[in-house]
Amino acid sequence: MSVDIATETILQDQLILDADTADNLFLEARTANSWADDEISDETLEAVYALTRMAPTAMNIQPLRITWVRSAEARERLVAHMADGNKAKTLTAPMVAVLSYDTDWHELMPTTAPHAAGMVPTFAANDALRQGMAANNAHIQAGFFIMAARAAGLAAGPMGGFDAAGIDAEFNAGTPRKAFLVVNLGKPNGIVDRARLHRLEFDAATETV
Repeated sequence: MSVDIATETILQDQLILDADTADNLFLEARTANSWADDEISDETLEAVYALTRMAPTAMNIQPLRITWVRSAEARERLVAHMADGNKAKTLTAPMVAVLSYDTDWHELMPTTAPHAAGMVPTFAANDALRQGMAANNAHIQAGFFIMAARAAGLAAGPMGGFDAAGIDAEFNAGTPRKAFLVVNLGKPNGIVDRARLHRLEFDAATETV
């Protein structure tokens, strides 16, 4: 079944979201490359994070860390490490978020997972395990981050085209954080670069066993 068919005839019958909300969060939302000129307030960013932090993570470890890049000086430092095709839109976005994962998430377990705080020494002794868990769970949180941005009326442009080591040296130096995604944010301006590309249908992407 195509997205278009599912939208009106079957999909809405199965959702607890109203049709407008489903459109804004999923069906009509698009990856953005340009935005309206509206500034994004700190209050909006706090609201985005308030939803993002509700993502499920293993043992509630919450490894995602966000660097909001607002100032012109910081933006220039960031753009220097972006792939050429991502430089202009990153420079002009009203807000940019650098998403990183904290490989020392275990140190916060007495707060985030007091029921499992006794495992802190086990995780402290296993760097590879910590990094793998950090990366996997931060990516889950990143999905929530994009949806949270849409819920706050923003368009998101997630990008993987950048020099991660360069961004880490610029923004994560002296920390156990590793950048894995850069997301441009702004109010939608109604400009669509191209028609939505094909989404795989149910039978092509899933199986029941």
